[in-house]
Amino acid sequence: MEVVTESFRGNSVKKQVRQVSFGKISGKVLLWIFLLVTALVIIFPVVVTFLGSLMSNIEITKGGTIFPSSLHFENYSEAWVQANFARFTWNSLFLSGATTIGTLIVASMAAYVVERIAFPGKALFVGIQAATMFISIGAVVIRPQFELMVKLHLHTNLWGVVLILISGHAYIFFILLSFLQGISRELDEAARIDGCTNAGIFWRIILPLMRPGLGVGALFTFCGAWNEYLRPLVFTMTNPKLQTLTVGLSYLRYGASAAVQTHYMLAGACLSILPLLVVYMIANKSFMQMTAGSLKG
Repeated sequence: MEVVTESFRGNSVKKQVRQVSFGKISGKVLLWIFLLVTALVIIFPVVVTFLGSLMSNIEITKGGTIFPSSLHFENYSEAWVQANFARFTWNSLFLSGATTIGTLIVASMAAYVVERIAFPGKALFVGIQAATMFISIGAVVIRPQFELMVKLHLHTNLWGVVLILISGHAYIFFILLSFLQGISRELDEAARIDGCTNAGIFWRIILPLMRPGLGVGALFTFCGAWNEYLRPLVFTMTNPKLQTLTVGLSYLRYGASAAVQTHYMLAGACLSILPLLVVYMIANKSFMQMTAGSLKG
């Protein structure tokens, strides 16, 4: 297949003929079809949830269509009031924010020490970090984690959950470690000649240069902590006022008359997505920089 392109140079027009293979075109078409199908599979449940949040409960129960016959925006206000969303949203923001800050501090400092400083047992430390990525932190370890927090007197508040989530920072550690390996060691040497200590090099030079990596780490950590359900449920059973948004959504399942309130649940689910979208918009620039860097590499 021949593709003719024209380029203007002075008053003359130069025509170029490029040979484009059929295989290359068909490959791009298949790639676009795959991407479109993947996007539809991901977006479709979100669209159905949003449309369902605008329906009446009877309309959702009957089924038959995903489009609401009339828009019920009052579902959002009812979901906000019934599930005490203001308090639960604050609890989720506290849990996710504290976990994100703590994880980034611990993981970035660990990555800097491993990458820049030689110490005995470095390979063992990295091996342990890698091993923790393959150890399940699901329901199996809830009991030992709870017993540990009981001894620390942190089993009745969200600080115990924050510490547990920060300890699972291996994934973020390796992201920051790979990003740190791309920063020149000459910057460290120049700062050390000027009398800067290792701590000064980390806080004044390395940490500002790690902002794209920290942005991506913050995005993943915040989303993981925001969607955490089981640990906030267990650790706040004795104090429902500390429950998070994911736990509070379960209260919307049944109303005062024990009737299923699917429309309120869908409205609450849409409300719970909004903070994640705001965090993604803030960290989007860092995420795109990291993605572009990995593609170039």
